[in-house]
Amino acid sequence: MISSAQDDAIQNRPAGSGRVRTLAGSLAGLAVLAGISAVWGSRLLGGGTRHHPIDPVFLFLLVVAVILLLSHLLGAVLAAIRQPPVVGEMLVGILLGPSILGAVWPAAHQWLFPPAVLSVLGPVSQLGLVIFCFLLGCELRTDLVRTRGRTVTGVVTGGVALPLITGILIAFPARHLIAGGSANPWTYELFVGLALSITALPVLARILVDLRLAQTPVGTMALASAAFGDGIGWTLLAVVVALHGGTGTGRLPMTIGSTLAIVAVAVFTVRPALRYVARRAEAAGNVRILLPVLFGGALLFGAATQLIGLHAASGAFLFGTVVPRRVAVVTRLNRQMQGFAVGILLPLFFASVGLNVVIGLVGSPARAVLFVALLLAACATKFAGAGTGALLTGSTRTESVQLGVLMNCRGVTELIVVSIGWQDHIINTLGLTIFVLIAVITTMITAPLTHWLARGTPDRAAAWIGDGLGEGSGQAAEEEETERLGGLA
Repeated sequence: MISSAQDDAIQNRPAGSGRVRTLAGSLAGLAVLAGISAVWGSRLLGGGTRHHPIDPVFLFLLVVAVILLLSHLLGAVLAAIRQPPVVGEMLVGILLGPSILGAVWPAAHQWLFPPAVLSVLGPVSQLGLVIFCFLLGCELRTDLVRTRGRTVTGVVTGGVALPLITGILIAFPARHLIAGGSANPWTYELFVGLALSITALPVLARILVDLRLAQTPVGTMALASAAFGDGIGWTLLAVVVALHGGTGTGRLPMTIGSTLAIVAVAVFTVRPALRYVARRAEAAGNVRILLPVLFGGALLFGAATQLIGLHAASGAFLFGTVVPRRVAVVTRLNRQMQGFAVGILLPLFFASVGLNVVIGLVGSPARAVLFVALLLAACATKFAGAGTGALLTGSTRTESVQLGVLMNCRGVTELIVVSIGWQDHIINTLGLTIFVLIAVITTMITAPLTHWLARGTPDRAAAWIGDGLGEGSGQAAEEEETERLGGLA
């Protein structure tokens, strides 16, 4: 036991000494790990021997550890410079992929990511994608849309229609550069338009909370518009994937019929069943019964939509939309699942996407021009479409400009959409690279531009200048629903 004198000494010890000891201990631990790595590095990078090959389980666990540690480290660094941490996680795959690590240290890249590791990392990352999309469905707030219907309709109409049409127009002459091998003109062009029209609801919510704008008229309209736009985006994605999978095969009517049947089952059977199970679990105080129900339901719906020709993410998202809202045990369980999915599984998905990004492909003049054209089109059409829609439905000029900037945040949702298009060969690796870079750039510029536009209000500026992003989130704790969305980022 610790004596009272010792206890007083511990309590009165300078706070800095504890930090110094923690830092020293961390550095010592890193030194030991570096020593072990130095001893084994040459042997491992040599690929093992015929009698002692590299253990694939060891290599997979090492890769997962590297991805997770780098993701959260880079996320923390970017949060310190007032960027959403998810941007750091989005960049890790690019850093570890052929664009950075593969160019600087090819032997290490090839050793870390052999086909055996990638064949396991891919399905695991898809599991993270399915669970994350389920959580997105759980957090979809249709009530926000109802409360500000007129303005939201204007923002979404302009913010989706203008980028969609522009993307289709750009996609036609760029087909020979970014179209996938099995893409047909209709699905490819519609997909490019969809990729330009995306807004990421979770990252947008995080930015609004951090800048203390979530409860302002602009913040609530932006969240409502992003929620409505998410629903349209997922619907369009399902249509694109269905058209792509059903073209020329006679499967399209069957896919549409099966989709309508799954939606009907979800709304009229699964939703009341989940409400009943949730009430029973809350009355009994037993959360455990809900975990396999929610987790298994998301996977089953994902498997069903994958089977009929849609992506598994669509089924998981649909299942999330019918999960009961405002039930304490469901909320608690969703937050627990959110911690694991966002902290562990989602960075693996980001990495799997980034590992296929090859920035060098954008090096030729024609490809560079296409990248710049798509980036400018993505920013300009989203800003003009959403801003004009807000202005025409009664918002002030300042609010309209802010909404135009906020709706440019593409983040996680963009990565999900483009990864599905790449997996289905609607776009090629150059297309994937361009749209991933657009997602990163548009996400990074959203927070600074939003802060700059709101700089005239002292309490909002304090969230950026004085308190920093992390403390701003803590002081906005009363905004519970918005923070739940922000937690997904």
